[in-house]
Order: sequence, then structure tokens, then C-alpha cells
Amino acid sequence: MTSPSSTGSSHAGSAPPSIKPSNMPYEWLVGLRYTRAGKRSGRNSFISFISAISMAGIALGVAALIVVLSVYNGFQKEVTERMLSVLAHIEMYDVRGGGMKDWQAVARQAAQHKEVKAAAPFVETQAMLVHGSDKLRPAIVRGILPEFEGKVSGVTHLVKQGSFDALRPGSWNIVLGVELAKALEVTVGGKVAMALAQSGTNPANALNAAPSMRIFTVAGTFEAGHNEFDAGLAYIALEDGEQLLGFDGPFGLRLRVADTQRAPIVAAELKQMLAGGMLVRDWSKLNANWFAAVHTQKNMMFIILTLIIAVAAFNLVATLVMTVTDKQADIAILRTLGASPASVMKIFMVQGALVGVLGTAMGVAGGVLLALNVDVIVPAIERLLGMKFLSKDIYFISAVPSDLRWGDVGMIAATAVGLAFFATLYPSWRAAKVKPAEALRYE
Repeated sequence: MTSPSSTGSSHAGSAPPSIKPSNMPYEWLVGLRYTRAGKRSGRNSFISFISAISMAGIALGVAALIVVLSVYNGFQKEVTERMLSVLAHIEMYDVRGGGMKDWQAVARQAAQHKEVKAAAPFVETQAMLVHGSDKLRPAIVRGILPEFEGKVSGVTHLVKQGSFDALRPGSWNIVLGVELAKALEVTVGGKVAMALAQSGTNPANALNAAPSMRIFTVAGTFEAGHNEFDAGLAYIALEDGEQLLGFDGPFGLRLRVADTQRAPIVAAELKQMLAGGMLVRDWSKLNANWFAAVHTQKNMMFIILTLIIAVAAFNLVATLVMTVTDKQADIAILRTLGASPASVMKIFMVQGALVGVLGTAMGVAGGVLLALNVDVIVPAIERLLGMKFLSKDIYFISAVPSDLRWGDVGMIAATAVGLAFFATLYPSWRAAKVKPAEALRYE
């Protein structure tokens, strides 16, 4: 780099604007020039190399954070969609016991809310399903009206064999999840026995009641793509369920709303609209533990990967400290030309911020490109390594999903630039404290 002293001693007492070769503030020009390696100085080249490493570290951290959060978002979106193919957006329960005798009236009342699109009655209980002498599995058994259930969930469209239309009152038919049917080793047309802990709803008889048994015919299987439902859920006719449980009506209502994200708000409004004795829960509360775990994991992953960006950003501290030490003579000459300590501080802040902005820009470009092509890149890596990252037997899904959200990208970019800018403060302050007389003593 050409020393600022080459501007001539005759200008020593001139104001800073006299050293501007363009309309750009001279602090920016000098800061940009310091970012480039000098051709004649090995030390400058080393400093520039450290700057490049810092820039690459920021880019790598930003890209990794974008990809990881996109995969988390995709995983949550995919599993939520599969859950909502079986779950209703909102469930209403009659907590007074004995069943919701006039569920049609309650459904009409709920339908007065402009965002409620459909309602379906249901009963639900836990039971043990038995096939043969040694095949038994626990399951959640849900009694439904197929013609209504199809309006609040997509399960009736997920049939692999048979049909939900076979769930007629008094038919004693049952539709099983595909994994549940596989575990019981039963096919359509086969028989399974359902064992309930007790029949009826009178708690006083609970200790003396023997388990009730009922034989069902398998009328079909469904596959929701979510192992929890495929391996532990079964459907029967609503009236059959009411008879088994001793209810005078359905256990409650399942509702579908126009916007799933507004379900918690709609549930709260319905609770205010409806008469007492109703428990209203939205889909996020039905699986609160799972959603809370995913949210916590996403936040922790953001914090952990942000530390990678922080480490790379704070490498700028060492880079700028070395630059300040190397450029003390230049700083002293700038001070004698009239540059203020604030202007000197700006020079090194420009240098550090430029590294942070460029690293962030490269990381955003790379991260967005990877996040948008995860569905292509991951299968290619799996084929290359001859392995499967997500086994369907273990995980909810077998493919790595991605859901890029620009809000996350903006937050990540702002965090990276902010950390880089923060890392420039100490070296820039140190440069502003350089005393011209001491810096030029041995020059």
C-alpha cells in the first residue's frame, strides 16, 4: 500500500477532505484499501489471509444455520401436515359425562363461528387388540361417522385396503393403521378381539368390572405416514363405540377451521361462545409435548450454530489488532493530516464490517441454494454413501424435508453482521488511541 505520506508534506496542515480522491469519504477508501493484501508486504498478505479465513468462517456458519433451520422447519411442517391428516383442528369434549346427547345442536352452534367449516362427532378410548393366541397390541380406538369424519380430517382418503364406508352401525367392523395391522399379522377380512378395561362409565363399578371383549372384522387399513398413528390407531363405527363404552351420545366433536394457524384463537373464541361444560382444545395442544420439543430443539440449534458464527466473527478481533499494529505509522500520518480519532476508528470499523458483510452475503447465498435443493442433494449423498439417513422404522418421515423461511434468513444475516460489527469495536478503539509522536519515533 502506498503510504498516505506520499500525498506530500505541503499538505500536512490541510483538512481531511484534501486527501479524498473521490466523493466517497476517505475513511471508507482507506478501510477498503486495508482490506486488500499489499503486493509487497508478506505481513499484509498474512493479515489478508486471516481476514479471508474469518470471512469463510462467517459464511460457513451462516450457511449451516440457514440449512439446519430450514430442515427443522421442513420437518415440523411435514409432521404437522401428517398429524392433521388424522387429527382435527379443534376438539370439543363434554366433560359432564354420559356423552354429548344433542351433538347436532352443538355443531350448529359452533358453525356460527365464521372460521369453523365442518364438525364431526366421535368417541375415543384405549383398548388392547388381540389376534390369535400371541399377537396383541395397545391402540387408541376412535368411533366415527365416516360421512362426517371426511369433512374434518383426511384419514378417509388415506385408505390402503378396504373402505371406511364399511363402518356402519352394528357392523362391528374396524379399520386399522397399516403398521398396527402388520404387528397383529391380520389382513382385511380377518378377525381381531378388542379388550376394554371396563364397560360403561360408572367409576363405582371400575374395581369390580371384568374386561369386556368384542370381536371385530377388519374392514380396511389406512396409512397416515406418521408411525404413531399407523401403529396405534383404529377406527370403528360411532354407535358401536357408544355401545361399548356405555355412552348415550358421542364423546365430543371434532372441528375443521379455515386456517390451521388460527386454530388456537378460534378455540378460545368457541370456548367463550359455547355453554359451560365444554373443554375445547386445538391441534397444537393435542400434541403439545412434541411441538414443544421441536421448538426447543430449534432454538438450541440456533444458539449452538450462532456460536460458530461468533467464533468466526471474533477472529476479526485478532485480524484488526494485527492490522492496527502494522499500520501505526499510517495512522500517525493520517492524524497529522487532520484525521480525528473518530475517523481513524471508522477506517477499521469499515474494514471489519466489510469482512462481516461479505461473509454473511456468501453464507446467505450458499445457505439458500442448499436449503432450496436439499431434496436433490441428500438423496445424491445417500446414493454415494450407500446408506439411508432417515429410516422409516425409526423416524416419522423417510426423506429430509426443507422449508426455507425468509424471516429466519433475515434474522441469521442480521445476527452475523451484528456480531462482526461488534468485533470491530475494540481494535478500532485501539487504533483511535494511537499517538502520532510515539508511532513515528522509530520510523
